[in-house]
Amino acid sequence: MSKKLTAAAAPPASFEEAMAELAQLVTQMEAGQLPLEASVAAYQRGSELVKYCAAQLDGVEAQVKVLEADLLKPFTDNGEAAQ
Repeated sequence: MSKKLTAAAAPPASFEEAMAELAQLVTQMEAGQLPLEASVAAYQRGSELVKYCAAQLDGVEAQVKVLEADLLKPFTDNGEAAQ
């Protein structure tokens, strides 16, 4: 288990990879089968992944705001932007 956590300590390649790893860690921790040290390491890695994902989402939100000139427009039921 410690080899897996050590190998996983590298930054994720993508948002999706980070979310998948985070989901796996949550499942392992919720199962309650990890020893104390492994639980602490999993919690620490999970915190890193949450920060990474939040930063990725913030970056994408900033890009969308730039593309939409800071005016996010709500969509109507038919998928077109409301005027």
